[in-house]
Amino acid sequence: MGLLSLGTPLPWKDVEQYADHVREHGIKQFLQIWKNTKDKRGNSLLWGDEVEYMVVSYDDANKSALLSLRQAEILTALEENEKKVRKTEDQLGVGPGQRIPTFHPEYGRYMLEATPGYPYTASLEDLMNVERNMNRRREIAKEHMLAHEFPVTLTSFPRLGAPGQFTDPYYPPTGNASRSFFLPDELINPHARFPTLTANIRERRGSKVAMNVPIFKDKNTPSPFIDPTIPYDRNLYPEDANAREGAAKPDHIYMDSMGFGMGCCCLQITFQATDIDEARRLYDQLAPLGPIFLALTAASPAWRGYLSDQDCRWNVIAGSVDDRTEEERGLKPLKNKRFVIPKSRYDSIDYYISQGPECRPEYNDIELVKDDKIKKMLTDAGVDEKLANHYAHLFIRDPIVVFSELIDQDDSSSSDHFENIQSTNWQTMRFKPPPPGTDIGWRVEFRSMEIQITDFENAAFATFIVLLTRAILSFKLNFYIPISKVDRNMQVAHRRDAVINEKFYFRKDIFAPLSHSHDRQTTGSETSSEDASTSLYSSDANGSADSVVRTPVKPVEEEYGLYTIDEIINGRKRKSTSKGSSSDVEDDTEEFPGLVKLVQSYLDSMSVDIETRCTLNAYMDLISKRANGELHTAARWIREFIRGHPDYKFDSVVGSVVNYDLVKKVEQLTIGKEWDGAGEKLLGGMAGNRYSS
Repeated sequence: MGLLSLGTPLPWKDVEQYADHVREHGIKQFLQIWKNTKDKRGNSLLWGDEVEYMVVSYDDANKSALLSLRQAEILTALEENEKKVRKTEDQLGVGPGQRIPTFHPEYGRYMLEATPGYPYTASLEDLMNVERNMNRRREIAKEHMLAHEFPVTLTSFPRLGAPGQFTDPYYPPTGNASRSFFLPDELINPHARFPTLTANIRERRGSKVAMNVPIFKDKNTPSPFIDPTIPYDRNLYPEDANAREGAAKPDHIYMDSMGFGMGCCCLQITFQATDIDEARRLYDQLAPLGPIFLALTAASPAWRGYLSDQDCRWNVIAGSVDDRTEEERGLKPLKNKRFVIPKSRYDSIDYYISQGPECRPEYNDIELVKDDKIKKMLTDAGVDEKLANHYAHLFIRDPIVVFSELIDQDDSSSSDHFENIQSTNWQTMRFKPPPPGTDIGWRVEFRSMEIQITDFENAAFATFIVLLTRAILSFKLNFYIPISKVDRNMQVAHRRDAVINEKFYFRKDIFAPLSHSHDRQTTGSETSSEDASTSLYSSDANGSADSVVRTPVKPVEEEYGLYTIDEIINGRKRKSTSKGSSSDVEDDTEEFPGLVKLVQSYLDSMSVDIETRCTLNAYMDLISKRANGELHTAARWIREFIRGHPDYKFDSVVGSVVNYDLVKKVEQLTIGKEWDGAGEKLLGGMAGNRYSS
């Protein structure tokens, strides 16, 4: 969450009048940035992570774990501490890697976001600091909380919106911003942006948001499941009729507020590229990995006091900010709106943007809804077709929050109107131009991963993604598959235990060059794709390799196949099959090195000391074992903990005591205890720099 603007937010009826103004000036602001920075080269490879926390408040006497709404007080104390420490750091000349981390507000009043005090470089030394920095962030946060509070990293709070008390202090579930059946407005960050965002999404949509997550059918779960906790007869607001009119589906957990989605926590990684072209390439190459790492980090199996039959948060957040009207959702003919829009503004990307020869036109295989007027503004100014399509697509959206004081801006120096729409397109990847007047370069943000319970896990996934980007650039890897297949993978990733039970579309030959431009001699840290594939497809310990045969460009349909996540992460060997045999299954004869081996090969090309390699190997061991099922995802571990609790009635209900014991156990794992006990299936045998209070 970036800096929050101060001012007077307009209600939706007024925002709507300024929508074209914001779009037009937003594009003008982008063009100013683009003209000033499109030829900028040589930016350092920098990156950073964002970790989000929930502050829980324990009532041990009543065995209750609640969400503490003291965000403002905690952040004030953290900001005062940061100023004091930074002053001392400046006096002592403390280096960037040791700077105190920074804390930020988030949507929920029980949430904190923390980032490193200074961006990391691509050095191995900085990679070794990631887990320690995450440890330090949690320690500092805890030091500024009450004794009965603790910062946990749970993706979704199992009893958010359940009957009874789930916040500290208690507020009844009502309020004019969200008009929710289940959540009080007091749960929302009180900064004017957040309640206005909530209300304006509802007003623009013409109804409350509606998310329906399938209920987990346990032994005693009624079938059909008709949720008895939905107050169908409430009539406080006109939107209360939504549930009666079909918004709440049988056999589903119904949620009706932005807080259910934006109240989730996640792990996001932002990379600064050396230039705009490299940023565009990374954006594209990381996009097919979004669903894979969503499934690998799955951590949200419980919603509104019930166990669900899915593992991930993504579709809940997508629904929670879905401001599309019935016309835009295709439920009514277009009359008052301009477009039918297939997705929420929070969803997977719709378009690849690299101009590299490996990006075949066939990969952009879904119809791209775009604003032709915006595209013309961009192309007339010299922006290439792909980048113009990208922004013409993002800018089909209306701004949601407009501050009256910021309507008229200097487009040569401001980016507020641009960011108003850019930053409310919450997609799996975000392509980020440099902020005006700074030395920051072109960046990409990897956004799909769910937050993990421990700092060790979060450091493992963050570090692995960073190393994978280095391997992508060093080996010139090609992960392209059609966008429609990435969309399909996103849906599959939500399924219960998808990491071990489902198959995902993935590219077969990730080294295949597609034009003679790839045959140029490589320099520096780049390794030719032929050399890389030779080393990665080695068939014996001595490094001898299968011959690598380069074929002409294939039909796109032959470039990808269905893979398990174990095969994508850990690789698969070539199998000899006979025609017609039971083992002759699609793609089983295709060899694939696996992402872990790609990263290992990249590290082999560097000078890595033993201690660093051991730590990185531990991270990769965790990811490898999650992929093959030897270790469970957080979603599976949480589900099994709930189902194994003596108070659970096998009716899908997550009661208050069950929730309390779960959160207490999460805290124990966080501080490094019971990894080989209660957490054995999640973390057994893993070693890391464990957080200690």
